[in-house]
Amino acid sequence: MTRLWINRAEGTWVVRAGGAVIGESNEALEVLEGDRQGVIYFPRSDIGMAFLERSERQTTCPLKGQATHFHIAAKSGLIRDAAWSYETTKTDAERLAGHIAFYADKVTLEQV
Repeated sequence: MTRLWINRAEGTWVVRAGGAVIGESNEALEVLEGDRQGVIYFPRSDIGMAFLERSERQTTCPLKGQATHFHIAAKSGLIRDAAWSYETTKTDAERLAGHIAFYADKVTLEQV
């Protein structure tokens, strides 16, 4: 069975989309799931949520729960389904409530 680890991410993390910084946090979480590469989750309070629009897309993870997806309204145009968030989490993923993650192929994530 795949395991889920949620740890505080080291340092400060920045997310950029369409040439703009849309978030920066020193309270980010790193999620490790099995042998997959870690994913950085930002507290929503550290993200410019005005740049995000809720998408109709929803996915389900057996370890974390149901995810709501978001488009990013960038100056260069809409970046579709670029982020996701677990608004209702499974018990082992409760720390992810109130956090949002971004697809690395749609934004730039940097540790500064």
